[in-house]
Amino acid sequence: MQKYYDYIIIGAGASGLMLANALGTDPYFKDKTVLLIDKDAKKTNDRTWCFWEKNEGDFDTIIAKSWSQIQFYSEDYGVNHRIAPYKYKMLRGLDFYNSFLDKIQSYKNISFLQDMVTGVVDHKNYVDVTTQSEGFRATKVFNSIFNYKLLLQQTKYPVLQQHFIGWFIKSDKPIFNPENATFMDFSIPQKGNTRFMYVLPFSETEGLVEYTLFSAETLDEQEYEDAIKKYIKENLKCTEYEIVEKEKGNIPMTCYDFSAKNSENILHIGVAGGWAKASTGYTFMNTNRKTKELVAFLKKNKPLWSFSHKDRYWYYDLLLLDILYKDNSKGRRIFESLFKGSSPQLIFKFLDEKTNIREDLKIISSCPKSYFIKALFNRLF
Repeated sequence: MQKYYDYIIIGAGASGLMLANALGTDPYFKDKTVLLIDKDAKKTNDRTWCFWEKNEGDFDTIIAKSWSQIQFYSEDYGVNHRIAPYKYKMLRGLDFYNSFLDKIQSYKNISFLQDMVTGVVDHKNYVDVTTQSEGFRATKVFNSIFNYKLLLQQTKYPVLQQHFIGWFIKSDKPIFNPENATFMDFSIPQKGNTRFMYVLPFSETEGLVEYTLFSAETLDEQEYEDAIKKYIKENLKCTEYEIVEKEKGNIPMTCYDFSAKNSENILHIGVAGGWAKASTGYTFMNTNRKTKELVAFLKKNKPLWSFSHKDRYWYYDLLLLDILYKDNSKGRRIFESLFKGSSPQLIFKFLDEKTNIREDLKIISSCPKSYFIKALFNRLF
């Protein structure tokens, strides 16, 4: 006989662990049984999350490093901004996993299973979840397994990727200013794409140097690495250094309607639910906000398909992606105009989707208007 749970969460990444912890800490769900399933034991540092946040936050006890200043560079423009009351924060994946798995183990109503999910079926009155070794039944299922093929099977919405390789390096001499994070450096060759370097300094001799693109196609791995080598040599003026660790990532950038795959009792969460910010790829804090909204939503006992909705920010993101998909070389000019015309505080507020219409118009007016007017016209007609 299949074991029954009130909730099954598939995937112990950011969205799965945040949701499991939120259910465990809320007294409303103390009588609900929860099963968290992941094929991995989550014992490796497989990723790094970064985000901006005002003052203290929910994750400060496990933050690896934070910065109070950011830099932006383009071909003929550079600026160093203090970002108070915001801080730019970095969280290592392993620190997050260890912290949240420890919390989850303390909740008597939540169990963690290391196994691979092979099937999920909504039978209207219940959901069957099958793994490689056994089967389970639940009232509601939250699925963070991302199927990239779904994006490529449609043409209504453009699909870009935020793809990158980063090196954690240790140099033989001081090359970093540990107080300044380089948010975007577009001074590098664009080669018809939107390409920038991203630098997070941990000390004068240690930091992350990452080569990032917002584009439709990925590169051969050697091209990322050659660009990093060149940047370290020419921009950081360093030839002697040790590569301590490497990271590699690929985040979908699309306004595709992920909610179309939701049902009454199955909700896709995280990247699989469209929780990554389409215009930037930033996911972590958006996931934190969505998780809080979802927990409040569950108390209303509504069908899960009704959780998702589109707002004006979705349309803003769509226009930007339309522009970059049609001509990927325009990214540098758009972001340069944005940082020239707006403070980082306003940019962060806009990307957090907390601005009012007046502030939206200020952001929009700082960007090349002809690009967005043409993109809007093409969407309408």
